[in-house]
Amino acid sequence: MEDDQLTRDCAQPTAAKKHRKERGGMHCGNGRIGKHRKHPSGRGNAGGQHMHRIAFDKYHPGYFGKVGMRYFHYKKNPHHMPTVNVDKLWSIVGLEQRKEYLKKNDGTVPLLDVTAHGFFKVLGKGKLPKQPIAVKAKFFSKQAEEKIKNAGGACILTA
Repeated sequence: MEDDQLTRDCAQPTAAKKHRKERGGMHCGNGRIGKHRKHPSGRGNAGGQHMHRIAFDKYHPGYFGKVGMRYFHYKKNPHHMPTVNVDKLWSIVGLEQRKEYLKKNDGTVPLLDVTAHGFFKVLGKGKLPKQPIAVKAKFFSKQAEEKIKNAGGACILTA
């Protein structure tokens, strides 16, 4: 198997390669005046604020400098707020359970604890069907609370 890979890597014989032909002319295609030097314009991102400034400004605007205020010892946990929209609530409950509660006439509604599904806040995007649902969450937006109550449901706050 190793032999196959070797023949694949060296498909062209050395004698047919361009470099063999260029051996006679001293510069091997790199010119007499410019010369083929190691790193004529610096390694990597060198010169971004000097000789390569135009390219950096053209293709990477805003690469240098700072923006905004610093937040010392930023703790992610207090700001953690996964959200779910009103139009996705019934998909969390499931179609089977929704049909089940539609048939019931005793006034029971499904209780959906969104925190158990990893969401903290319910937002008001989308439409909610005219079927009541009780939703438990840490936070509700105004529109979400309004839509849930208009559908005949309830918003239950949890700590």
